[in-house]
Amino acid sequence: MPFSATYIPYQQTQSFGSIALDYISGASSLKPFYQQPPTIEGIRQTMIKKAAQFAGRELLVNELKLRYQSLAPHDAVNNNIELLLKANCFTVCTAHQPNIFTGHLYFIYKILHSIKLCHELKKSFAENHFVPVYFMGSEDADLQELGEIMVGGKKYNWQTDQKGAVGRMYIDKPFIQLIDELERQLGVEPFGNEIIQSVRDCYTPGKTIEEATFQFVHNLFAEYGLVILLPDSNVFKNAFLPVMERELVNSFSEPLVQKTIQAMPVNYKVQVSGRPINLFYLKDGLRERIEKKGDQYHIANTSLQFSRDQILAELREYPGRFSPNVILRPLLQEALLPNIVFVGGGAEIAYWLELKPVFEAAAIPYPVLLLRNSFAIVPQKTAKKITDLEMEPAEFFKPELQIINDLVQKRSTKQLSLSNEKLALIKNYDSIRKIAADIDQSLDRHVWALQSTAINRISLLEKKMLKAEKKKFEAEKRQVSKIKESFFPAGILQERVENILPYYSHFGKPIMDALYLASTGLQQQFCILTQTD
Repeated sequence: MPFSATYIPYQQTQSFGSIALDYISGASSLKPFYQQPPTIEGIRQTMIKKAAQFAGRELLVNELKLRYQSLAPHDAVNNNIELLLKANCFTVCTAHQPNIFTGHLYFIYKILHSIKLCHELKKSFAENHFVPVYFMGSEDADLQELGEIMVGGKKYNWQTDQKGAVGRMYIDKPFIQLIDELERQLGVEPFGNEIIQSVRDCYTPGKTIEEATFQFVHNLFAEYGLVILLPDSNVFKNAFLPVMERELVNSFSEPLVQKTIQAMPVNYKVQVSGRPINLFYLKDGLRERIEKKGDQYHIANTSLQFSRDQILAELREYPGRFSPNVILRPLLQEALLPNIVFVGGGAEIAYWLELKPVFEAAAIPYPVLLLRNSFAIVPQKTAKKITDLEMEPAEFFKPELQIINDLVQKRSTKQLSLSNEKLALIKNYDSIRKIAADIDQSLDRHVWALQSTAINRISLLEKKMLKAEKKKFEAEKRQVSKIKESFFPAGILQERVENILPYYSHFGKPIMDALYLASTGLQQQFCILTQTD
């Protein structure tokens, strides 16, 4: 099943924020907020620093092996886990919450980008090894976000009464009913039954969302050697204990983040601000903020409270009950991994740029930040419609009105532009201006005003001519609207709305291979992936 890849600048999509665009262009305004740029030399310098400071390989590998005992073994994954014991092995990491059925398409893209970059880095650093890692943010408690997906324009929502960290929630009857609904929608597709069976095998009653996501993502990416790290672990949290203890006692992170935000140019949107204590308390269906009031530590929305000594004793005895929020979670990730590159979306890059001083204060090396790859998938039927309109897929990133205007002007047999007539009119007014000025120099301004009025009226006539001609292209306008909707469902990029399931159901495994092949390493461009004949 052949696909072709076309690449366009991110700016051309008109879908990315100023921080992301400035970061990939190397803007000087952002250079104070990161350590090394996303270049081969930047990665080389990061490897040197990480190699000198990282000492947690044995702990990491032992815990990974323990967690992987629950999955069917795969040589590519097992080999990569063993490689992590070597001092010349580094990771490329991406992170995401365990959205049901992987959530939005970009979940798939960021993992494939991490995998592809590892292969690319091996070409530049043959003496080193590189392992792609997916860091699962399973302690996130936002069920409204994580429990909803869009499949072929239809919204699916997990209705459950469970509370707390979504990764700790269990697959229940309403969840199985979601799978039944998905099967009715996707089972008619060529590979629908295949992917639904994989979903059923992974998301079984009684499993946690973390366990089910672990197995499903493993099934999708094991052949590429992807290693999945589950940080909701006493062992991993214990390794991070000094940072959490410092946060509880000194609230060290928030002032550093606030200072960074104040130093950032005002035109950049602040992604996260943090709190006085950037930790949650995690227990028995509960994930709530830890707030300090006087000498007491209160758990928000509960009656739980601790003295200083009590909460530190709780931390040391039950480190798994403490959950870093968006400010400290990146530090946990980098403390656990020999990581050199973090692959993230525009919003992730934006908040990581706020964190460099926090990393420095915790003596944890700051990785290279890399904007994840982005795609628009164009099925063959849509590609044919675009060809029939004598257009290119890249044109559909322009505003819809502009697309239609360009199409009508290109395909109409009528003259719709009055540019030559405007030039002729300007020449006539030049002659009139000379005649009038010869009589009285003050008349020059009056002639300019007459010219401006005349040109404006002709421009208005042009618009009316185009509007009248567009009425003859109603069928084409409808086609353009449908195609534009496929690129921007609900007015946003396809990757931020749709899920992988309908694409896998239609294309099968070849869509994963095509996305991998089209993924770039350090090259930062948007990819239009088109199914060809």
